[in-house]
Amino acid sequence: MAKLVSSTYGDALFELAVEENCVDAFWQEIIGVKKTLRMNEDFMRLLNHPGIIKEEKLDLISRIFSGQVSEEIVGFLRIIVTKNHEKEIPGILDAFIHRVREYKGIGTVHVTSAVPLDDSQKKELTDKLIATTRYTAFDVDYQVDPSLLGGMVIRIGERIVDSSLKTQLQNVRRQLVSLQL
Repeated sequence: MAKLVSSTYGDALFELAVEENCVDAFWQEIIGVKKTLRMNEDFMRLLNHPGIIKEEKLDLISRIFSGQVSEEIVGFLRIIVTKNHEKEIPGILDAFIHRVREYKGIGTVHVTSAVPLDDSQKKELTDKLIATTRYTAFDVDYQVDPSLLGGMVIRIGERIVDSSLKTQLQNVRRQLVSLQL
């Protein structure tokens, strides 16, 4: 149910942004709202507290965000609270950001390598990913895992490409064990 609420509201905000031709502006504002919420956990606790009446929550939204973000975003947050979905605000914001990233062709990739990659290797990898996927840009999360022994593991969404030496050795071992002599 939470996923449905998040995607429904996130999609609605995205469609409004496209319709109003303000995708970039809304995207930046939503990133700012998300940062504010992350930095102020007490604010989210207040919004989610059952003892605080809805009118006080709506007033809090207006006082904190008016003048900081557009009236459309303030109104959107107020609608979420009015419909008693304040617990879903982080998920709704994430759903909107995901839609914008897809719309702009920005992918997220997680790269784990046995050794740190230098800048030229990172650029070469990013260029190959752009050439072989539907994305036009990537946010890349690089991690180092020496247990891979060599090579790397690349994850884009649900898709994983594992070219690590560790996996290749495990595959060879499996094949040798399955051989009947």
